[in-house]
Amino acid sequence: MKRKIRVGSRESKLAVVQSEMIIQELKKLHPQLEIELVTMKTTGDKILDRSLDQIGGKGLFVKELDRALLDGEIDLAVHCLKDMPMETPEELPILAYSRREDPRDVLVPAKGKENWNGQGVIGCSSFRRRIQLQKLYPDAEVRGIRGNIQTRLQKLDSGQYDVLVLAAAGLKRLGLEERIERYFSPEEILPAAGQGILVVQGREEMRELVKELQPEEMEVIAENERAFVRRLDGGCSSPVAAYGRIQQDELVLTGLYYEEDTGNYVIATKRAEVRASAHLGWELADELRTKH
Repeated sequence: MKRKIRVGSRESKLAVVQSEMIIQELKKLHPQLEIELVTMKTTGDKILDRSLDQIGGKGLFVKELDRALLDGEIDLAVHCLKDMPMETPEELPILAYSRREDPRDVLVPAKGKENWNGQGVIGCSSFRRRIQLQKLYPDAEVRGIRGNIQTRLQKLDSGQYDVLVLAAAGLKRLGLEERIERYFSPEEILPAAGQGILVVQGREEMRELVKELQPEEMEVIAENERAFVRRLDGGCSSPVAAYGRIQQDELVLTGLYYEEDTGNYVIATKRAEVRASAHLGWELADELRTKH
């Protein structure tokens, strides 16, 4: 009999597509395995009438899957890294980071409202995006929006918003790239830490099974982005952002720090050789906090 591995996922279409991407990669690496997808609705998917910071942050998207892992109902869970709490349970480590999809944020206009003029209502789910959009589009109103991508697009096309700002990665994975009107460079809107990266989480004994899913450079990028946010006590709903990339043999890390007292934010970049970059996220966070 084939050994069976159960992979847990949220029920949303995007979550299922992303989990199936990981499953296909695992099947190529381990054709002898039988791999089953197990979906479940999380608390974060059920409560849609309040913002995430009001109901406990994006950790609400993972706790049911954490419980299923601990109870042995599933063997692995697939998440978007940007939806992961900054602290993960010691008994449920992140086992592998995926190849990164496009990390940028994008502008999506309502059907029939292409070539948007910068006025009207922007639908946006995160404080991080909100504060950066207010500088880019001072004449627009930024209004909160919840729900999966399809729900948000329905709200957009029904006239509740003029445009949305979403992650490019999700739209591309769902085959909705044609809805994108504009890509924001990281200099215009700095992405959330981990944006575009999928993670496989599970018990330590599963690490060997999934280790080949991870490109060589992804761990140092992802962990420095998360270290920057963690150092500033930012959760995944916090107006803190970080984006790392490898240039030749250096890790280049850009971070955003929001000053609650003034309502302003600052962005800075720091670099280090990859082999000596273990503490780059912490160092950049400390520099920004000390200077500002």
